[in-house]
Amino acid sequence: MELLTIDPDKCNRDGICVAECPARIIRQTRKDAVPAVIEGGEESCIACGHCVAVCPEGALSHRAVPLSACPPLDGTENIPHTQARRFLRARRSVRVFKNKPVARADIARLIDVARYAPTASNAQLLEWTVIAGAGKIRELAEMAVAWMRQAVGTAPDHPRMIYLSRFVAAWDAGTDSILRGAPVLVTASAPKEDLNGMVDLTLALSYLELAAPTLGLGTCWAGLLQGAMLGSPALKAAVGIPEDHPHHYPMMLGYPAFRYYRLPERKAAKVRFVD
Repeated sequence: MELLTIDPDKCNRDGICVAECPARIIRQTRKDAVPAVIEGGEESCIACGHCVAVCPEGALSHRAVPLSACPPLDGTENIPHTQARRFLRARRSVRVFKNKPVARADIARLIDVARYAPTASNAQLLEWTVIAGAGKIRELAEMAVAWMRQAVGTAPDHPRMIYLSRFVAAWDAGTDSILRGAPVLVTASAPKEDLNGMVDLTLALSYLELAAPTLGLGTCWAGLLQGAMLGSPALKAAVGIPEDHPHHYPMMLGYPAFRYYRLPERKAAKVRFVD
C-alpha cells in the first residue's frame, strides 16, 4: 500500500498538503498535477497526519493515519476565549481526595485523551503506568519518606534537606504529604531514546489533568515522589517504571473532597517582546 492515497476526482490541486508537510516530502510537479510523495520520502515521514487534516476536500489518506479514522471538524471545537480562560484558571492542584475508587474505564478515558498531546517529531514513545489502591500507594509514600529520611541524615543543615525534613516530620505525625491518600497514581514515562521525553510527558500529563474535571476528577503533580524516584532506583522500580525509562513523572488522581468557588489571581506575567 502506498504511503499516501489521493483521490484525483476529489483533489483540487491547491497544494495545501505540500505546504503543510513538515518533512517536505510531498511535491506537486505542476499546478494541475495531483501531489505525490517524492522518491525516498517515505523514510522521512513522521506520520503526523497534517496532510490528512488540512485537505479541505477529504481527498487524501495516509497509510498510518487513514482518512476513515480522522473525524471531520464541525466548529464545535472552537471555544470562546473568555470561556477557555475561565476553564484554564479553574484548574486546581487537588490535595484532599475522597475515599472513593476511580473506575478503570475513566482512567483509560483520560489517558486516551492524553495520547493526543504533541510529541517531538510525532515520536509517540510515551508509556503509562497506573497504580490504583490505597494500600500500594501508601507503601510508595512510605518508601519515599524512608529515602528522604536517609537523605536528610547526610546533610541536615542543607536548605533542601531542611525542606524535606518537614515532610518526614509530617509523616511521623500521621500526615501523608507525599501522595495525600490519593486513590490512583498515574505515571507517564519515556525511554532514553526520546531526547525530548520530559517535555513530551509533561504535555501529556497536562492534557490528562485538564481533561480530569470533565469526569469529576482532580489531579496533583507528585513532585515529592518524583524527587525520591530520581534518587532511589528501588522506588522507581516499585512504581513500575522500566529501568530504561529515565524520563518520568507521577500524578495523583482521584475525586476532590471539596469544591472550589473562586478563581485565585496569579502574579502578572513577565514578558519581553524582542523585535
